[in-house]
Amino acid sequence: MLRLGLLAALPLLIAATDPATETRHVVQDGETLNGIANRAQVPAGVIAAANGLVEPYDVQAGQTLTIPRQRHHTVKAGETGHAIARRYAVPFPQLAIANGLEPPYTVKTGQRLIVPAVATTPPPTPKARTEPYFRWPHDGAVLLGFSDTHDGIDIAANPLEMVRAAASGSVVFAGEEPTRFGRQVLIDHGNGWQTSYGHLSKLTVKKGDIVKTGERIGLAGDAGAAKRTELHFEIRKDGRDVDPASKLPGRRGE
Repeated sequence: MLRLGLLAALPLLIAATDPATETRHVVQDGETLNGIANRAQVPAGVIAAANGLVEPYDVQAGQTLTIPRQRHHTVKAGETGHAIARRYAVPFPQLAIANGLEPPYTVKTGQRLIVPAVATTPPPTPKARTEPYFRWPHDGAVLLGFSDTHDGIDIAANPLEMVRAAASGSVVFAGEEPTRFGRQVLIDHGNGWQTSYGHLSKLTVKKGDIVKTGERIGLAGDAGAAKRTELHFEIRKDGRDVDPASKLPGRRGE
């Protein structure tokens, strides 16, 4: 019976897609562009260019990405990057991105260049994003929910646990907030959206930093008016508080 079970499973194993050869990839929950690129053995910049992704290069579960396969070319004496790109009918910007070339885009004899494949179909035009894709900044239990008298949610945490950015953006404040929240981080996500993280024991970002979804921004604590270790989390749109429960995804078991 065991042998029959293994034989039955064999077609599924054979059918499984090898990340090193796939040309299309459906993004799974929790995947990042860098992780997909590492498994596919294709530079993240090449995948981003082939799919029309723009910084900060977020990908979403269920999204289908073209994985452009690539060749290699060893530079010969007298060759230029533009000439090599024309030879392989590859746009020069894609060749430059794939190989980390910067102005004046000089290549050296004997240098081994990646020649990215060009997608057979043009990537879709990226849709203008008006709202960030929010993620939970911490996995603790919610202590106090949003209300007319409470402008965010308090999330229970253990001392020094990691607090993560709920969405990509730029840090516009990281320091001591004197009234309630102690050490606080404020992130601007564009289009009027901001998130706030209070009661932190330590800040791991500074004003002006660019952060990505899930990146550590500080450690949980009890700074300010907190009576226990917790994270005070707020979402704002155009300066007005928004109930975080309406924007955060459901968690397993909820």
